[in-house]
Amino acid sequence: MALSSGTRSLLGELASWTAAAAILIAGVVHNDTVRATVGDALGLGAESPASQVASDAEPAAAPSHGGTEELRAHADGHYYARAEVNGRPLDVMVDTGASMVALTYEDAEHAGLRLRPSDFTARVMTANGAAAVAPVTLDRVSIGRITVRDVRAAVSERGRLDKTLLGMSFLSRLERVDISAGRLTLIE
Repeated sequence: MALSSGTRSLLGELASWTAAAAILIAGVVHNDTVRATVGDALGLGAESPASQVASDAEPAAAPSHGGTEELRAHADGHYYARAEVNGRPLDVMVDTGASMVALTYEDAEHAGLRLRPSDFTARVMTANGAAAVAPVTLDRVSIGRITVRDVRAAVSERGRLDKTLLGMSFLSRLERVDISAGRLTLIE
């Protein structure tokens, strides 16, 4: 049975309104998560979870037996750690959704990388849109007893990234990465 153009139009409108209502309901139900995610992306908020890493009563990264590190989820559901990049300490967010290690411009400088505007030769798509990055190779990235050498990374332009992300160019070089019951286990 063929539908008239008016019926097809009505069904299209109904589908659009249903989708809009579902998004609105999801936003209300997950308000705290949405606010935290948007705040993190825009760099808003009185204190970011990463700045709380060092002040938590229980350490964010609890070393266990050789080559294994366990991180507990922060209240926002993300995993934060104190890493060493090229021997310099940096607070990072472990991000399995990031294809590579992504450093803030400021963290790259702290890790001893000196970049010129002409170094920002690659374009990437981020949650905040397209951005220029400087491809680099990090000599060494460590979390506790785990160390990976010659790690592909990208440095964002100044002010374009709030937090250094420890992505898959580091994580994929590990033997195993497990997430279970609010714990992220890294095994070298």
